Amino acid sequence: MTIIAETPRLAIRNWRPDDLDRFWLLNSDETVMEFFPGRRNREQSAEMMTRLTETIATTGYGFFALERKDDAALIGFVGLARTDLEPALPKGAVEVGWRLLPEYWGSGYATESAQRMLRLGFEERGLPEIVSFAVENNIRSTAVMRRLGMTHAPERDFDHPRIPDTHPHLKRHVHYAMTGDEWRAMHADR
Repeated sequence: MTIIAETPRLAIRNWRPDDLDRFWLLNSDETVMEFFPGRRNREQSAEMMTRLTETIATTGYGFFALERKDDAALIGFVGLARTDLEPALPKGAVEVGWRLLPEYWGSGYATESAQRMLRLGFEERGLPEIVSFAVENNIRSTAVMRRLGMTHAPERDFDHPRIPDTHPHLKRHVHYAMTGDEWRAMHADR
C-alpha cells in the first residue's frame, strides 16, 4: 500500500482491490450521490476504480482512497484531479475533490483531507491555482470549500457540460478557487 499523504487521523493512499466493496457502497449510496445524475452499480464502480488507479499511475493526479488510521476503515476518497471540462474550466485546471460515506460526515474528515491535498498541490507540486466546484445547492460541499479558505468566483460559475438535460437542477455549478499565493499567505506562520 502506497501512502500518498497523511493527516493526524487519515491516510491518503492508492487503491487496493479489496477496496471495491466500500467504493461501490460510496457510489451507490442515495445520500452521497444526491447531487449526481445517477448512482453506480458494482460493475460501474469497478470500472471507475480501475480508471482512477490508471490515471494516478500515469499522471500522479486523481482521487485517492481515504482511510481512517485508527481502524483502517475506507471512508471515501479525496484528491487532486486535472479537469477536462473545457470551456467551463481552462485546460489544465486542477480540482480538489472528495466524497465520503455519510456515517463519516460532520467529523471534519473532508476538510482535513482536502486541506492536505491543497498543501500537496501548492507546496509539493507548485500549482498556481486549485479549483473546486459543486452543484449550487450542495451546501455541504461549498461549506467545506469555504472552510478551506477557497473563494467563490461567481463570474466563473458554469453549467456542467456532462450533466444531461434530464437533470436541469444539477447543471449549474458554483466555482471556488485558491491561488498558491493565497495559500502561502494563509500559512505564512508555519
